[in-house]
Amino acid sequence: MAGRYDERFLEEVKSRLRPSDVIGRTVKLRKQGREYVGLSPFNKEKTPSFYVNDEKGQFFDFSSGKTGDLITFLQETERLSFAEAVERLAGEAGVPLPAVDPRGAEQEKVRQGLAEWLELAAKWFEGELKRPPAREARAYLERRGLPEKEWARFRLGFSPAGRTALKDYLVTKGARPAELVEAGLLIAPEDGGAPYDRFRDRIIFPILDARGRVVSFGGRAMDPQARAKYLNGPETPIFHKGHQLYGLSEARKILAAAATGEDAPLVVVEGYMDVIACQRAGIAGVAAMGTALGEEQMDVLWRHHPEPTICLDGDRAGKQAANRILERALPLLKPGRTFKFVFIEGGKDPDEVLREQGALVLKAQMANTTPFAEALFNFHRGDDPLDTPERKTALKVKLRKVAASIADPDLAGAYREDLLARYEALWPTREPVYQAGAAGYAGGGRRDFAGGTWESRRKATAAALGASAQVKDATDRLRKAPRPLAAALAMAAVRDPGVIDDSIERVGSHGFGDVQLDRLAQELVSLRYEADSLEMDAAVRRLQSRGFSPEDFAKLERDAQRAGASAPFLTETGERARDLWRQAFDLLMQLESLERAVEGAAQDLSRDQDAATLMTLKGERDQLRRLLNSDWAHPEEAQSILPH
Repeated sequence: MAGRYDERFLEEVKSRLRPSDVIGRTVKLRKQGREYVGLSPFNKEKTPSFYVNDEKGQFFDFSSGKTGDLITFLQETERLSFAEAVERLAGEAGVPLPAVDPRGAEQEKVRQGLAEWLELAAKWFEGELKRPPAREARAYLERRGLPEKEWARFRLGFSPAGRTALKDYLVTKGARPAELVEAGLLIAPEDGGAPYDRFRDRIIFPILDARGRVVSFGGRAMDPQARAKYLNGPETPIFHKGHQLYGLSEARKILAAAATGEDAPLVVVEGYMDVIACQRAGIAGVAAMGTALGEEQMDVLWRHHPEPTICLDGDRAGKQAANRILERALPLLKPGRTFKFVFIEGGKDPDEVLREQGALVLKAQMANTTPFAEALFNFHRGDDPLDTPERKTALKVKLRKVAASIADPDLAGAYREDLLARYEALWPTREPVYQAGAAGYAGGGRRDFAGGTWESRRKATAAALGASAQVKDATDRLRKAPRPLAAALAMAAVRDPGVIDDSIERVGSHGFGDVQLDRLAQELVSLRYEADSLEMDAAVRRLQSRGFSPEDFAKLERDAQRAGASAPFLTETGERARDLWRQAFDLLMQLESLERAVEGAAQDLSRDQDAATLMTLKGERDQLRRLLNSDWAHPEEAQSILPH
């Protein structure tokens, strides 16, 4: 039964429960700093040594050395099986159990078989690292400051140069080459030739899931002329690059061991050796395996830490990577869910710092963080001079837009005030125009940032003030009324639930841009967490079992058809339809952000008297509305209107 529940389903169950609440029914807990402490349920003791950390979702018992999550706790204290513990917690969390079907059971059997071959391959790689052909690989690891006594901890291995060495070994153990191709261990030539080893003459880094099970491998080439210095395994039935984080299982152990009140960081670094360096220094480090940090990976990080730290090289490439993370994470922020940033001094990486300066220096550098809001402002401020009214206004408009892209209204408001306060601080000798929480306008003839006097712009400001109430009313009506494009996006997701995979966190946070579709959006997200693959018929059946009637789907279909040319993804198929869907969803989310930015600027108008920003935002919003109501299905046109 354990194989019935994938990692995403289990994380969804645990994310809805507070460990201190569940464990507190068995163990009397008291608050101590950021944690809860009580007497061990495993040993008799007089001094409390049992800790529960809600942020990490973990317990740690110093008297017995036992640690784990809620599932582990129920297994240990009530002698429940894994499946029994999951079913109890799912019922308490209100998360429906995945349906049992023959096809799913067969898929799970296949995944289990692949997992067994991956584990056997990992052991073989480990053994090969000790053999004579791996002499140069061992020397390389020693030069990188990684002694032999540490290799077993990270399960490092070596793949010899032979074309079929691993294949030959596993076939003698009963494996079929087709299975090993599906597991990502072999490559099947396009011309139909015999499969051969994917990893050859490489140091091997096993990629483990959150529970420490091998799901894939990464390999570092020993040949300096190799086309790819680092090579990762491909997508397989049990390995999804967009969800996995290298080093997570070991990082979880480090976080759990720090459950005594220490504010232990969870750090995202760039490479395998950087992760290993962090973990050797006692820092919970992970990496995205060469891919850009995606929404699913961000969600995994937040499930383990409220403020993960992004550590990137301080060069231009590192800053560009940080900027991409800022833009992707911004719409997903929630109270108690953000990121911090670290740029290591001197352009070094964590591995170099550990080797040259030691663990204490590495920890100190990791503690020197930049808050998300500050990094966001610096990114949009850039290096260009703000020496004209147009440039100043453009920056202010941009800051309002990025703040409005946050779904949580309270957090969006806090970011708006923070970013605009930083904007005003660029001119410290000028009396602030925008003051958070207070009127920033004192009348008279004082000049604003665009030149001219407040008096000279009084008429334009008064007109904008008079319109602000109508702006809010129109925005409220728009949010309550059904949007054809939102209905079309939802209908496409019902037909093809996998279309939301790359945007699953934003769909979960923002829905489809229409409050009437929020419940459907949440159910579709839940379905994706429960099943890796789900066709339309199965999706409809599950949605019907959760209260959606045939009449609901018929109405949704009618509403979707009203979108017409603005929803070209409904008439396309395959990957083309998915690409168009993602573009439409991105555009609609941008429109939602502009709507909130216009509303915020209108509300602030009475205190900052900035009619120019409000008018600019309204102009951008109206232009995007027109674009979304037009036929934008041509690739070159779609690219030109996507947000940059």
